[in-house]
Amino acid sequence: MAKTYKIKTERLIIRCYHPADAPLLQKSVQENVDHLLPWMPWVKQEPETLEIKIKRLRTFRGQFDLDQDYFFGIFNHEENVLVGSTGMHTRIGEGAREIGYWIHKDYINQGYATETVKALTKIGFEIEALDRIEIRCAPENTNSRKIPPKVGYTHEATLKNRDFDSKGKPRDVMIWTLFKEEYFRNPLTSFSLEAYDVVDQLIKY
Repeated sequence: MAKTYKIKTERLIIRCYHPADAPLLQKSVQENVDHLLPWMPWVKQEPETLEIKIKRLRTFRGQFDLDQDYFFGIFNHEENVLVGSTGMHTRIGEGAREIGYWIHKDYINQGYATETVKALTKIGFEIEALDRIEIRCAPENTNSRKIPPKVGYTHEATLKNRDFDSKGKPRDVMIWTLFKEEYFRNPLTSFSLEAYDVVDQLIKY
């Protein structure tokens, strides 16, 4: 079974990070500290040096190649702008992935998160043969929580005090879920994209 390293949609390139992306990632994250900090505690580590970012992206690439976890950068088609970051995370068990995402403050409310989630959902079920995909977010994160229902995910539960915010305070977590059998009854199956493998060959599916 092929593994997807790069996805091309109408407006985006969503691909495995390379260490050479470190300057773009550093710039994008530092421009978004205030925007991201309420929802993503890892932003407390900013500002990080370029050397640390390079090391982080080397780790991401290694995890990707070893099927341990899957981080993607979200780029414009020219790949000179980092629109945001996303992932198909393995932490929820066998045959399942958790999609996470953030979008640069200059590109929010333009449909990029929705386009990204549609793309990852499609490759998750049609190429990676997953059984279940989840999206998790804080109930107060209105920008993030409006994405899953647009793509056919169902609000399955809100878990009390199951996560921590950037100040270490417990907070609730919403779980949105889409199962394989539901996906194949979803209009999303007609979403158009191209998927590429590790040697940049088009994946037929």
